[in-house]
Order: sequence, then structure tokens, then C-alpha cells
Amino acid sequence: MITAGLSVGLMVNIAQAQKATVSKDMAQAMEQASAAQLKADITYLADDKLKGRQPGTEGYQMAADYVISRMKAYGVQPAGEAGGWLQQVKLRKAFIGPNAEVILTKGTSGSILAYGKDVTVTPNPAEAAGSVNAPVVFVGCGITNAEQNYDDYKGIDVKGKAVLIFRGAPKSFPSSVASHSMDMVTLQKNAAAHGAVAVLFASSDSTRRMMSNLNRPSYSVLDNQGKVAVSGSFYSTQIKLVANLNYAVSKQLLQGGGKEIDAAVAALKNGTVQSADLGFTLKGKYTSTWQDVNSFNVVGKVTGSDAKLKNEYVVHSAHLDHLGIGRPVEGDSLYNGAHDNASGVASMLQIANIYSHVKVKPKRSVLFVAVTGEELGELGSGYFALHPTVPVKNIVADVNTDMPTIIAPLLSVTALGAEHSSLAKVVDEAAAYLDLIVEPDPEPKENRFVRSDQYSFVKQGIPALHIKYGSRTPDGKNNLNETVAVWRAKYYHKPQDDINGIFDFDAGAKYARLNFLIGYLVANNPIRPEWNKGDIFAVK
Repeated sequence: MITAGLSVGLMVNIAQAQKATVSKDMAQAMEQASAAQLKADITYLADDKLKGRQPGTEGYQMAADYVISRMKAYGVQPAGEAGGWLQQVKLRKAFIGPNAEVILTKGTSGSILAYGKDVTVTPNPAEAAGSVNAPVVFVGCGITNAEQNYDDYKGIDVKGKAVLIFRGAPKSFPSSVASHSMDMVTLQKNAAAHGAVAVLFASSDSTRRMMSNLNRPSYSVLDNQGKVAVSGSFYSTQIKLVANLNYAVSKQLLQGGGKEIDAAVAALKNGTVQSADLGFTLKGKYTSTWQDVNSFNVVGKVTGSDAKLKNEYVVHSAHLDHLGIGRPVEGDSLYNGAHDNASGVASMLQIANIYSHVKVKPKRSVLFVAVTGEELGELGSGYFALHPTVPVKNIVADVNTDMPTIIAPLLSVTALGAEHSSLAKVVDEAAAYLDLIVEPDPEPKENRFVRSDQYSFVKQGIPALHIKYGSRTPDGKNNLNETVAVWRAKYYHKPQDDINGIFDFDAGAKYARLNFLIGYLVANNPIRPEWNKGDIFAVK
């Protein structure tokens, strides 16, 4: 984690970054990004009357109506389904039914795990009943990554078996690669590819208790045929059971294979594969119940100026939803989501504002997508990236805006995900024009790369990035990440995140200019962005 100044080598590289070439007219258009309008947009979207913008509610509809009205004012055209502004997104909320049972046996002896204490099971959004009877094998972190020359499945047969996984990655993995590798659905996908039928997530923390809510729902998106298209927690019907185990059960299972938790986790962090047969058999059964909620994405378009390239698209995305009304904190139960993500939507609207002042539009067209269900697992963006309202092969990049944390002057940025593609060079050029420093992620342990909507596009093979604050500060201490950590503890995902919190609206306008310029440079370049050769995301 960066808590001080940048290294001399990195400073030299940044100093040599080529500045984007911007015409006088373009520079004037960029100056139209308005701090005052940004504040007005955040104020409305985070108002109590929208009640936290939860998908499927009147408040979310009000937020969408407001975004559409602002887009219309900036000359943006509808680009949703059937020539309208919306793309329908049917969300499925799944619960575990009563009497879920998980049994571990070894030889002739067995034990029923106490539900909510020893184990919890993830509900299945596609099948009302599930069961499994399979041997248990340990596959370490559950990762296969040729780029990093690492494979937890090497030398062990898991076909028809349940795999036990510690969510983590070797410390040698780059932060975004580690985040992708330990994603819950990525791990299930890899397990299924190796023939597993169940996934058990182990705990290495002896102090951590199971979730107090024994019936925590999972969320998915249904396609227009009523089938699960995107899920935040359940990969496929091949995986019959997904469960979380507490420390004691995890320890017991590992001991069956002659391993101790602390030693195994330490070895995995050092990149040493620990896979082993454990000698246990898993027997599990459960039922799932569902509630379906109708929601939608809002999609607008600025048409490009090139006769051919206008049929290709650069996406600016930002999630419109938040948490609604929930658990009271300091007497307040309404989660306004001013920073998360009214500020991101307001930034996207200011990008549209800039485009309204651009006399000659870029060669490619630009899409503005306000997505639903990000707080439920990047569901709206997941559905749009899989089933966009334009041909998916024609989407060349996504520039995502999520909680830019505009609480201080914008002096440096981190471009999450850009290092995997030619977008990194674009970010450097745009940042240099605005006298911004580009830094590595100052908070790699936060796994921010997979925690927002750009990740949905990456998983579909579309180069994408998410601009976050760097660590530079006006006083030269360059420890903004420490200030953000304090801010996050008080405001993030709490009712206190309202318009009365900490804001720097001028920084927000500068942030919008940066995101605009990144998108514009991509949209105006005849060469599409490309993944780096051999990159983990080059083949989805």
C-alpha cells in the first residue's frame, strides 16, 4: 500500500508521458463540466425522497427519470430496447428453503453440520432443489493461471467431487489478477471446468463467525427466456452445491488430508500448491425459493461522426442503484448513496454535458449506461455486457465511474484494470493533459478491480477500466488513501453517505473531464483498444 511519495523511477516515467493533443474547441468544451451541476445532480439523486434507489422501487424509477431528463437536455439520444431509453433487467432474489442439511462422513462415522454455525449454503437461482454426494478434495486457492505458471488442480482428479477452497491468491500475483482469480464465480467456473460438482469455501480465521443472517439471499438476472443469465454467487447447474464452512470444520477437513490450516495457507501465499485428497465425503441437500423483481438499465447514445466507425461504441457506465432502506446506523436507516454512486452518475452526466459542447463528435459512437443491481453483484452491467442493446462485438471499451470519492483535490489517479490493455497509454495521455499523476493502486487489498461494473465488461473480453483517486495530497504527504480509509469507515455503505457529507465538487468536475478525455481518445482512434499479449483477460 502506498502511503508516501511515488518512487523516483515512476515519477520519471510519468514526467515523460505524452500529453493528449486537444484542440482549442475541445478544451473549451471540457471546461463546461460544471461543479455546480454535479452538486445539483448528487443532491437530487441522494435525496431522502428517492429512499436509497433500491432496484424495483419508486425511488429507483425517480432516479432513472431524472437521468433521462438530464441526458435529453444534453442532446443524448435513447439507445435502449425498442428505440427507448430502457433495457429491462429481471432480478431474481433467491433464498435457502427450510431444512437444508450438510453431512460430512469419513469411513463409517459422520456428522451433521449445524446450519448457521458450521455451514451456510448459497441458494440456487436455477433449480428449486439440490443435492450432492461426493468425495471432498482440497484444491488450495482453486486457481488455474497459465500466465502466472500456477495451477491448484495440477495432479489431482476432481471429477464428480466437492472441492475445498481458501479464497485467496499467491502474493506474487498482481493485484487485479489476484482479485479476478479469487472471485467467487471465477472459482466456481474453474472448478466446473475441472469436473467438480460442489464448491466448499473454507475459513482460515478462527475468530470469524458465520453470517448472523442464516438465510442471506443471493441475486441473479434472468434472460427473456426466464433462464439465469448472470449470477453474483452461483455459476452453473453443474455445481450442485456451494457452501461456506467455519474454521473448525475447515480445520477438520484439512487434517483428514494430513494438513494444518496455518501451514497450508502460508504455503499457498508463497505459491506452493497444496492440493490433496481429504478422505471425507460430502452429503448435502437443500431447497431454494425465489422472488423476482423487475428493474432496468438506462441507455443513451451520442452518435459518432465516421460513416463506418459510428457503428462501434465506447461505453461510459455508472451504477444508479444503492441499498434502499436497511439496518439503522446512529438512528438513520435510509441509505442515500450520495458518493456511492450518485457522484458517479453525476460524473457521467457531466461527460454527456461536455459532449453537448463538442462541435465534431468522435469517430465512434458513445454509450451512456446507468446500470441497476451493482450493489447486488454487478448484475445490471453483467446483463448489459452479455446482452447489450448494440452488437457486443462492436463495443470496444468501457470507462466505468463508481464512487470517485471526491473528498479532496484531484492530484493523482489509479486506473484499475488499464494495465491489462492499451488503455493504459490512453490514461497516461489524458492524465498528463490534466496535470495528473497516474499511480499504482494504493489499496490493492480492497480488491476494487472486481468490485464494480467495469469487471462485467472485462469478463466478456472488452477492455475496461475504473478511475479511482490516487494518494497525492496538496501538502506533499501523499497519504490520501489514509484519509479515504477514515472516510470509508464513517460513510461507506452507511446512511451517513448523504449530501451533508464531505465533498470537493471542483475535483468531481475535473474527474469528469478526465473520464471524458479517456473515452474521447478511444472513440476517436481508428485502432481499437487491445489486450496486452498473453494477458489473463485476452481470452475470456
